[in-house]
Amino acid sequence: MRILIDILHPAHVHFFRNAIAEFMAGGDEVRILSREKDVTTQLLDAYGLEHKVISRQRPGRAQLARELVTRIHETQRIIRNFRPEIMLGLMGPSIAIAGKLTNTRTVVFYDNETTHKINRVVARLADAWISPRGFRHDYGAKHLRYDGYHELAYLHPKRFKPDPARLARYGIDPAQPYSVLRFVAWESIHDGGESGFDLDGKRKAIENLSRMGPVYISSEKPLPPEYEPYRLNIPVEDIHHALAGASIVVGESSTMASEAACLGTHAVFVSKSGRGVNDEQEARYGLVKNFNGGRQVDALRYLERLASEDPMRLKRDAQEMQRKMLDEVVDVTGFVVDYVKREEVRRERAA
Repeated sequence: MRILIDILHPAHVHFFRNAIAEFMAGGDEVRILSREKDVTTQLLDAYGLEHKVISRQRPGRAQLARELVTRIHETQRIIRNFRPEIMLGLMGPSIAIAGKLTNTRTVVFYDNETTHKINRVVARLADAWISPRGFRHDYGAKHLRYDGYHELAYLHPKRFKPDPARLARYGIDPAQPYSVLRFVAWESIHDGGESGFDLDGKRKAIENLSRMGPVYISSEKPLPPEYEPYRLNIPVEDIHHALAGASIVVGESSTMASEAACLGTHAVFVSKSGRGVNDEQEARYGLVKNFNGGRQVDALRYLERLASEDPMRLKRDAQEMQRKMLDEVVDVTGFVVDYVKREEVRRERAA
């Protein structure tokens, strides 16, 4: 089977990398289209995944629109040469349009409601639009749901084993409670109107978390000089080992909040709109504390209360709820591979 996979964001690398390995091990031919954004190409290279860069992220809506046109054009060109039986991607506007124009079967996975207008268009164009069960919206007959979260494609126990020894290599004591702060750049198409911590809020978050142990900061944007001593100096492919060992993960990233939850680490997520997945992780398992509506002040009060508690107990409670969660979800990579293989059988029968 010839499979074309579209990678737009670092999280997409993680979502597909295990499925790519299984496809290739089974004899399928896989091509990867990539994008220069944040550490996307670094991750692909770190995992030894050959890819073709067809666009680069630049700030501003006009630039994003130009980039979309470029990706559609380049994707069509590659489809004509590679002739894939199926295209896979997350978010997927470029592959949905290119797939429709070339009559190529297209399957899109996504979990972010903030791009509702784009999602709705993509869901109409794609042959299938697949989301986690916690996704808030419904896009009709072609919208399928699975039990779990995107992050379980690479963090399910079948796919990932935390290694504390890796942390020690980078100066992190895995036996000592510590926290991770995550700040984003707000430059993605789904970040319009979003916000998290302002500069004063970041300072107060560091102060509160420092009472629980060392604080490590992961940031998409360059850090102000005063925050440089807190930088998390770890290879991008090892970030999940740091999240797994932390007592708490705090920040502006929905993905990292969900990753922490999947790894048995309590997360605090601050944003204006929130996400259905994180809301479910709070309501169903208590693994994420959401401060939707940009409630930075409330989040800082919550962190101040947590700072007086035992961080080890916080970790134990999260691990207990993680075990409950794992009893109720699927191995998402297995779901993706099985779905594509079912599509292959359907195509062969139709032929």
